[in-house]
Amino acid sequence: MRRLTLIAALALAASAGACAPKPIVARDPVPAPAPGLGYACDSRPVVLNAFYSNCTPIQRESEVVIHSKG
Repeated sequence: MRRLTLIAALALAASAGACAPKPIVARDPVPAPAPGLGYACDSRPVVLNAFYSNCTPIQRESEVVIHSKG
């Protein structure tokens, strides 16, 4: 009986080791916005200390870089 239990345990361990899990790669389902795109959000409180937000996409203004010699 002891030998049967040992064989069953070894078979179970071998079968579990043969099926290595696939690596989990986390990907965001929503892609990042373009560099020139931003969001304007408006939030308001609701009951039980929660908030309701409404966001609309807007175009960002281009950044101005000033270089000077000296």
